[in-house]
Amino acid sequence: MTYATLTGRRDKGGGDTMGDLSYLGRLLLTIGVALFLVGAFLMFMGNFHISRLPGDIIIKRKNFTFYFPIMTGIILSILLTLVINLFFRR
Repeated sequence: MTYATLTGRRDKGGGDTMGDLSYLGRLLLTIGVALFLVGAFLMFMGNFHISRLPGDIIIKRKNFTFYFPIMTGIILSILLTLVINLFFRR
C-alpha cells in the first residue's frame, strides 16, 4: 500500500510528493532541537548542584556511604513530566 491509499489523499497529477516529506522534516527538526536543549542543559548543570537536597537520605558509616536521592528524584520527575507534556500535547 502506498501513503496516498493509507491517508486517502490522491495525487492530482502534478507528481508533487515532497509535501509528504514535510512531516519527516519537522520530526527531524524537533528531535534536533530537543537534543540541543538536553545538551545545553547537561552542559550548564555542572554549575548547579541539585544533588543533596533536603529530603535526600544520606547514611555514612566508617567504610560505607548510602545516598538515596528521594527529593532529587521527585523534582526531576516533575520537570520531565512537564517537558514531555509540552512536547506531546495535541
